[in-house]
Amino acid sequence: MDTLTRITRTVWHLPFPVGHVYFVALSDEGYAVVDTGVPGSAPAVLDALARLGGRPDQLRQIVLTHCHLDHMGAAADLVAATGARVLAGALEAPYIRGTAPAPEPELTPAERPLHEGIMAGLTAAGTPPLRPVEVDVELHDGDTLDDWPEPVQVLHVPGHTPGGIALHLPASRLLFPGDLIGADPEGRRAVLGPINVDRAAAVASFRRLAALGADTVCVPHGAPLRGGAREILAAATPETDWQ
Repeated sequence: MDTLTRITRTVWHLPFPVGHVYFVALSDEGYAVVDTGVPGSAPAVLDALARLGGRPDQLRQIVLTHCHLDHMGAAADLVAATGARVLAGALEAPYIRGTAPAPEPELTPAERPLHEGIMAGLTAAGTPPLRPVEVDVELHDGDTLDDWPEPVQVLHVPGHTPGGIALHLPASRLLFPGDLIGADPEGRRAVLGPINVDRAAAVASFRRLAALGADTVCVPHGAPLRGGAREILAAATPETDWQ
């Protein structure tokens, strides 16, 4: 059974070897998930929902930060099981729907073996093929989300992918950065997320997110930054990461 850790009163972290999932308790007694893990992760996500006391039909929203298989991988299965709506960045929607091919990343020398190792590991684990899914709500920079327990701002943060989004909850100083920000296994150091389509844009997006002053950063890879996140992000050096 995967560990389900409470981050705040309304946010929980469900870790996976590649690509974490975060649950958010909504104001209507439903739940949202931010990202869905790799293909085949739906049973674990539904099991975690049950441990929170939720039924499948109480999963109302699936917010996808971007189109990569470790983030949208279980979305189609979860929609089929729950009827949840899928929300994603407007520029990312064609890749998630499968109507356009996702652009290939520009890999640095340090990123190439990392990318090859991740893909080989997923293949060895028998990861099912990625299935596209309909995007019900296309999000833009400055949008807000309905039914969340506090105001949430959608931020367009290109670079890792063309249409990636982050979610900022100013009242609780919490941030879902997508793959722009990664962390070490102890949650003490932040790095630029690797494997980007536009490295310069990714660094600029990282700096935009770091300037928000979040205390808690719910990263998809590594341990969540809990307490001291502002200082950790201020000390980060995304310009030199993964060179």
